[in-house]
Amino acid sequence: MPTAPELERVPFTGLLVRFAGELRAAGLAVGSGDVLVYCSALTRLNPADLVDLYWAGRTTLVNRHDDITVYDQVFRRFFLADDGEAGDPLTPMLRASAEAQGALAIPSTEPGEPEPEDEAILGWMASDVEALKHKSFTACTPGELAALRRIMARIKLTPPRRRTRRAAPARTGPRPDPRRTVREAMRMHGEPARLYWRRRKVRLRPLILILDISGSMADYSRSLLQFAHSAARSGGRVEVFCFGTRLTRVTGAIDCRRPDEALERAARAAFDWDGGTRIGDSLDVFIRDWGRRGLCRGGIVVICSDGLDRGDPAVLASALERLARLSHRLVWVNPHKGDDPGFRPSTLGMMVAAPHIDLLVSGHDLASLERLAALLPGVS
Repeated sequence: MPTAPELERVPFTGLLVRFAGELRAAGLAVGSGDVLVYCSALTRLNPADLVDLYWAGRTTLVNRHDDITVYDQVFRRFFLADDGEAGDPLTPMLRASAEAQGALAIPSTEPGEPEPEDEAILGWMASDVEALKHKSFTACTPGELAALRRIMARIKLTPPRRRTRRAAPARTGPRPDPRRTVREAMRMHGEPARLYWRRRKVRLRPLILILDISGSMADYSRSLLQFAHSAARSGGRVEVFCFGTRLTRVTGAIDCRRPDEALERAARAAFDWDGGTRIGDSLDVFIRDWGRRGLCRGGIVVICSDGLDRGDPAVLASALERLARLSHRLVWVNPHKGDDPGFRPSTLGMMVAAPHIDLLVSGHDLASLERLAALLPGVS
């Protein structure tokens, strides 16, 4: 735990102490030790993020369930109320950050309806988030991209599944289980007590994400890699590869909790970031080193690229043909597709890939990535 001199160097400490004083004035039992733990927790988090600020305080400063309602009210009044009391320059910065990211959604613990002021503040922030979700990554400012990354970290991807040929006992099912039925009947001296059933087992499908990190994808590669990080943390069988002029497996590099750390480790692993593009050669290496060993068997392969390829089109066509045979489904994410339902590939790489693709989707904004996350579990 950081010592007191270390905490004094944190610029937010004074603001946090005043917030704790407001909680005491509202009737909460907040001691000096609780405030020290609160400040210590935020040294490991982002104190400029209202989500971290809220949950760190609720975890360390609230000791009784009945105090949560009072804590929510004080938090809204202290950090979100626009009453012109800007005694600390950090408070307006926190409010501006909340307006930009719109990631704060304080759960309501009151049995009645929320107050009109709270509805207006949180509703306005939610509408701001909705507009940001439909804004292309190329048109976002650095602050908006940071806000989108915080929201993207909360994307939940349900792993795709498939039914196997093997069956297992179940409470209900499409076919009876005669062996269990007869065995249980013999225990009852030949009198059948109930009918038992069997159902086919369900297994997770492999999900393989192959991301283009070349210079032409510079505006999208970081967001796509964070989407891959969220998918890898879903608990499914997820493999992540990056390619520019050569293929790099980054599954192990992004196996950590913090998205920023995962992206830094992936960037160190893939040395050809923002370089050239050789899609066909990279996919050929993937098939020889990974695909033919069974990684793609029954799996869904997602290629994220704009199709700008400097390699031989014949190599790309041959690689995609083999990849389509090895995998269950081949999905291509092209950010240039946008929201145009009549999109037609214009690059040579996309025209070569078109006959082998099962599904072509967009990945130019957060809303399209959320649709992709919802779409993948149902790909059949």
